[in-house]
Amino acid sequence: MTDRPQEGRKAPAFTLETTAGKRRLADYAGKYLVLYFYPKDDTPGCTQEALDFTAHAKDFEAAGAVVLGVSRDSLTRHEKFATKHNLTIQLGSDEAGKVSDAYGTWEEKSMYGRTYMGMARRTFLIGPDGKIIRVWPKVRVKGHAAEVLENINSLTE
Repeated sequence: MTDRPQEGRKAPAFTLETTAGKRRLADYAGKYLVLYFYPKDDTPGCTQEALDFTAHAKDFEAAGAVVLGVSRDSLTRHEKFATKHNLTIQLGSDEAGKVSDAYGTWEEKSMYGRTYMGMARRTFLIGPDGKIIRVWPKVRVKGHAAEVLENINSLTE
């Protein structure tokens, strides 16, 4: 794992297979990119977060932003998840963990006294110039999508 990217710095470059095809950070130049990391498809919190971002998808688009959710699930699993819940946001597969390592989201966790490695729920708002505008290091699902949208709208007013 590398250091976490910081606000004001250039976002780490990436290439991911997504539900919208192969995507690189450079593909989002000129737009805001909401890059959010989540633990696992089709779990309660992750499903709610994806549904919330989907509910605001047209608003993000109107603000010049694209939403990309990333987990270590396979592309096939992402496609099933998106179909099952009618998700319209892009989902990226980071099975090898290169992107989550670059963004510092794969970290040690503990539950019930057991320690393991897992994906942190963290969001990065990347500007049209490829620099990180804002980082949400500990995301609470409820209201998060609306908060991110509000932040983008405050930048474009």
